[in-house]
Amino acid sequence: MRNTLMPLSLALLLAIGAPLAAQETTTEEAPAAGAAEFDMGTPLTTDQLEPGQPYVAAEFGDWSLRCANNPDGADLCTLYQLLMDQDGNSVAEIGLIPLPAGGGAAAGATIVAPMETLLTANVTLSIDGGQARSFPFTFCSARPTSPMLSSGCISRIGFTAADIAQFKTGSAAKLIIVPAAAPDQQVELTVSLSGFTAAIDAAVAGSTTE
Repeated sequence: MRNTLMPLSLALLLAIGAPLAAQETTTEEAPAAGAAEFDMGTPLTTDQLEPGQPYVAAEFGDWSLRCANNPDGADLCTLYQLLMDQDGNSVAEIGLIPLPAGGGAAAGATIVAPMETLLTANVTLSIDGGQARSFPFTFCSARPTSPMLSSGCISRIGFTAADIAQFKTGSAAKLIIVPAAAPDQQVELTVSLSGFTAAIDAAVAGSTTE
């Protein structure tokens, strides 16, 4: 999967330079093209995918169920959301999977931040303005650690059953990371909870029926 994350320093530069670029360049409208000129693609079934190839199994509000094809058994799936900044730049990702009952965590999540993130500042997460919690980064990788996620700096965190209940009834979570190039600044990202209940229920049902 292509790395979709934009480095924090680059995002800040683009945000600063955008008004100037708009003044100095002129654009010409391209002639409208007929739909017949474009190939809209053919959806692939799982038996047509290469082993390990990612695909979107379903979408639930702002969450998608991303899976990796496994011809030898059940596909590995994760709940996925791409996190944007206020200017619409792709900054981070979150992937969440339900865990078997009986453990300390009801779900595990992987947060992927850009390589230029200040690791010592950790990542902060709160739900609907509630008490924030800080989570450390585990490592950074120039290659994706999962076919469903991009490369970057990884924080692996656990959620209790109470946390998941808050996710189901909440409207949004706030995630904060700090750019290494601007350690006095914070980048606040919104994790939408629209569709989360249906998404995780579908993921749990899939994991218990396969």
